[in-house]
Amino acid sequence: MKKVIFLLPLAALAACQQKPQKPNIIVIMTDDVGFGDVSAYGSKTVSTPNIDRLANGGICFTNGYATSATSTPSRYALITGMYPWKNKNAKILPGDAPLLISTSQFTLPKMLQGVGYYTGAIGKWHLGMGYGNVDWNTLIAPGAKEVGFDYSCLIPATLDRVPTVFVENGRVLNADSTDRIYVDYNKNFPGEPTGATNPEMLRMLPSHGHNDAIVNGIPRIGFMKGGKAARWVDENIADFLLGKVKNFIDAHKSGPFFLYYAMHEIHVPRVPNGRFVGATTMGPRGDAIMEADWCVGQLLDYLDKNGLLKNTLIVFSSDNGPVLDDGYQDMAVEKVGDHKPAGGLRGGKYSLFDAGTHVPFFVYWKGTIKPAVSNALVCQMDLAASLGALTGAQVPEGLDSRNLLKAFIDDKSTGREDLVIEAQGRLALREDNWVMIPPYKGKERNETGNELGNLPDFALFDLKTDHAQTNDLAAKNPGELETLKKHFFDLTKGYYDPNVGAEPLK
Repeated sequence: MKKVIFLLPLAALAACQQKPQKPNIIVIMTDDVGFGDVSAYGSKTVSTPNIDRLANGGICFTNGYATSATSTPSRYALITGMYPWKNKNAKILPGDAPLLISTSQFTLPKMLQGVGYYTGAIGKWHLGMGYGNVDWNTLIAPGAKEVGFDYSCLIPATLDRVPTVFVENGRVLNADSTDRIYVDYNKNFPGEPTGATNPEMLRMLPSHGHNDAIVNGIPRIGFMKGGKAARWVDENIADFLLGKVKNFIDAHKSGPFFLYYAMHEIHVPRVPNGRFVGATTMGPRGDAIMEADWCVGQLLDYLDKNGLLKNTLIVFSSDNGPVLDDGYQDMAVEKVGDHKPAGGLRGGKYSLFDAGTHVPFFVYWKGTIKPAVSNALVCQMDLAASLGALTGAQVPEGLDSRNLLKAFIDDKSTGREDLVIEAQGRLALREDNWVMIPPYKGKERNETGNELGNLPDFALFDLKTDHAQTNDLAAKNPGELETLKKHFFDLTKGYYDPNVGAEPLK
C-alpha cells in the first residue's frame, strides 16, 4: 500500500470548520471482516477492488477501531456515541432481546434528524426490539424508529439466530396471519425439527452450538415455529438488502439522507449467492468477502449513476475482528491457506488482543477528501461528535464520542490519545502506540479457536514495533506500565473486574 500525503486546501478546510455542511452520509458496517480481509491493507491473498475504491479514494486509517470485539457492543457505541461497557446489558444479545438503546438517550440518527436528515437503517440490527417477549405478529416497538431511524428494514439479530425474518418499519415482512410466528430461546415447539434431532435435514453442519431450529437447511440458535412465507433465503439476502438500499436512495436523493447500511457479510452461516460460490479458494468465507465487495461496488456505481457520489460521505468499517470457525463446518479453517484474516495482528473476534477491535476503516467523500493514508487513532464511536461538527448539529456534553472531524478529512490531524477497548466485558487500554491488558481469569481460547487475551498479569505491548503483540514489555517498562495502569483505572473506575472471563458462546 502506497502512502499518500496531502494537505487539504485551506479554503476547503476553513469551510468545513466554519460553515456546516450537509452531505448525504452512508455508514457501511460489515460483519466479522478482519484487518487482513480487504486488499487495501496489503493482502495478496484476497482482492477487494470495490472496497479498495473507498480506501484508495479517501482516507485509509491504519489505526481504525471498533470499541468492542463483538457485534452488539460495537454497534451500540456507533449509534449512541458511548462506551458500551458503561451499559451492563450491552453484550451479545439473543434474538428476542428487548431494545438495548434507551429511547430517551442521544443517538447519531436522532442528531442528524435534528438538522434535516432523513435517516435509514438497512441490514443487521442486533440491538434488540420491543420490551422483551416480542410478539412477531404485530407492530414491534420500540425499535429503530424510536431511536432515530425514519425507515428501517432489518435482520433482527444475526443470521444464525431466530427469527429468520426481515422487520421493516417494525413489522415482519410477508407475515401471514394464518401462520403465526413463535420464537423461544429455552425450549422447542412440539413437532418442530432441530439440528440436534434431525441432522438428515441439514445441508450445513454445526461445529459447536447452532443445532436448534432449521431454516433453509441450516440449523440456528433458538427455536422457531411458523412464518414460513416470511423466512429469508440466505442466498438472496445480499440482493434483497441492496435493493432496499437503492430504493432508499431513490426516494431521498434530494437529500440530505443518512443511511446505516449494516451488511450481513461475512457472519455465519456463510451462504453467498450462487454467483459468488467458488469465487475464491477459501470456501464460503472467502466467497462471502467477494459478495460483500460486489455490494459495495453496486452501491458506489448507483450513487455515481444518480449524480450523488460527490455529495455523499461514505464510511466503511467492520463491527469487530475476524473469526474462522464460528459455529459451522464451512471449511473456513481448512481452506484459509496463506490468507491472514487479521492481517498479522494478534487475536480476532472475542479477543482483547489487537485484532479483536482493530478493523478496516475508510472515509470517502469524492472531490472533498483527498486520498491519503492516516495513522491517526480513530474509533467508530467518534462518528457521532464528528458528524455533528460537520453538519452543525447539537452534540450533548458527556458523550464518549470525540470530535475527530479534522482527522476524518485531513490525515495530518491527530486522532485520539487513548481508547478503552472491550471484549465480552473485559477491558484494556490503547494509548498512543501502547496497549495495556490487565489480568483476567478464564481460558486462553474459546470454541472459535481465537485467543481471548486472558493473561495472568498486566501485559504491555508496543504496537509501533510489535504489531503481532509477541513481546510483552511490562517487565522492561515498569514506569510506563504504572502510568498506563493509573490512567486505565481512572477511565474505568467501577467497571474493571479481574474475575470476568469471556462469556461462553451462545
